Amino acid sequence: MAVQHKMLGETLIDMKLISFQQLEEALSEQSQSGEKLGQILVQQGIMSEPQLMETLEYMLGIPQVRISNIDIDPEAVKLIPPHIIKQYKLMPLCKRHGSITVAMADPLNQQAIDDTRMSSGLEVIPLIASVKELDIAIQQYIAFNPDPNMEKLIGEFNDKYCSQKMQKRDLQLVKIDYDAPVIRMVNSILTKAVHGCCSDIHIEPQDTYTRVRFRMDGELYEVMTLPQSSEAAIISRIKIMSGMDIAEKRVPQDGRFRMEFDRREVDFRVSTLPAFYGEKIVLRILDRNNVITQIERLGLSRENRRKLLFLSHRLFGMILITGPTGSGKTTTLYSMLSEINSVNRNIVTLEEPVEYSLAGINQVQVNPKAGLSFARGLRSVLRQDPDVIMLGEIRDQETAKMAVQAALTGHLMLSTLHTNSAAGALARLSDMGIENFLISSALSGVVAQRLVRKLCPNCRIKYVLDKDTAIRLKQPELARHVFYRPGGCNMCRQSGYAGRLALHEILLTGSTIRTLLSCGSTSENTIQDIAIEEGMKTILEDGISKAQEGLTSLEEVLKSVILEGDDNAY
Repeated sequence: MAVQHKMLGETLIDMKLISFQQLEEALSEQSQSGEKLGQILVQQGIMSEPQLMETLEYMLGIPQVRISNIDIDPEAVKLIPPHIIKQYKLMPLCKRHGSITVAMADPLNQQAIDDTRMSSGLEVIPLIASVKELDIAIQQYIAFNPDPNMEKLIGEFNDKYCSQKMQKRDLQLVKIDYDAPVIRMVNSILTKAVHGCCSDIHIEPQDTYTRVRFRMDGELYEVMTLPQSSEAAIISRIKIMSGMDIAEKRVPQDGRFRMEFDRREVDFRVSTLPAFYGEKIVLRILDRNNVITQIERLGLSRENRRKLLFLSHRLFGMILITGPTGSGKTTTLYSMLSEINSVNRNIVTLEEPVEYSLAGINQVQVNPKAGLSFARGLRSVLRQDPDVIMLGEIRDQETAKMAVQAALTGHLMLSTLHTNSAAGALARLSDMGIENFLISSALSGVVAQRLVRKLCPNCRIKYVLDKDTAIRLKQPELARHVFYRPGGCNMCRQSGYAGRLALHEILLTGSTIRTLLSCGSTSENTIQDIAIEEGMKTILEDGISKAQEGLTSLEEVLKSVILEGDDNAY
């Protein structure tokens, strides 16, 4: 906060919420990180956020507000530009009698108050709010609130283009000036998605309109509909930005571009697909600010975190991350690389494409059209004196054999496979033609994972699990245990969920599994049974454990984890 550190620290000590030594350690941390003193104390677990809020309310004489308990006025949100809301971490709540009430992380930030007053034309009444609640509210309201400028842009677009009686096929060849409505329309869509922390943008032509959907927390939500007349020009604009051929609409195209938002660069990976009513376009948002590059932030259980750190710090061997598309495998790989990244190690990655740049790591983007495949790239990387190699994916026998050989010759090899379980990775390698004795020698461990939605902490509902559901989970002993289900509030768009977390199972190839492989067996069930006997916690067990903690729901766990032999798993 903008409160003097000495005042806040002394007040907390006087209230016996922290000790003098804890204050000294927090101030030392602040001198390095530059974060607010109060937030550092909360992050370190020295005090809770409610305690911090009560202290600041007492010190400043400014009331605190629980955003989750009030109805935010959408008209008030429209008065403040998204970049100001994001920059100063604030949320307009309501307007009345020439004033606007604003929840703020730093209610003494005079610059934030002045900019809010200038933008809205109203006097600002600041309230103190939780940083966590502000983050959630900002994400939800910016992404899904109607854009007050979009209707005006649509009108300008129709006046500029449709009045010229152009045919739809001609719109995509229009030479667009920088100030054109379509440019501002596209920029508005991109800004809305980035500020809302969305992962993908879908622009889809329909029979009579163009639909725009955002993907957030793994789910797609419709955020706006545009006139059908705008579709061709929007696609054309995005193609120009992505370096695609705007005249070609018969075949799919891929491209990429970069834009700056709030003084940070965000990458967009773009794909077009010819559909019945026109070209569908999908933009994957690659925001470096949102990528997790620390193992501590992956949401691992204590035991799984210990295992992953053990695997990451091995000097050689193969480590595989498995799971379906979109399960966070690349994030786990990046976190492992960041953990072991140092000036003493030569780390090289082969990716398709490179999603995020990692400082100090040599990242190579494969290009099959130019002849640079994973196998050919790996062959070249091995001549570059690497210590650690990361392959985006093992897809074929040639790549698999080269990866195994690299692991056997003193390199730490990280890669991904598409299998449903950790034990299934061993059978997959065998099916790809890798001899069992090589698998047993090269493979150090396998991490299988899934992503599930996190329950909104403000509205989750506690309940007792009934016997029938417990039997369906093949965990009858869980009957009458306490779990949580989604509720619905303003903080989560009434969905009951906010954010995502990963479920994991980590298989370490110990002596028993190596012996089994040497004897010629790669039975997934047998390997899984041995791994469980040796202490592996399955994805299902990890999910149930996190559901009991109230982090997710059993419905999410069931949806993400396929129960073997259970046709009613979903």
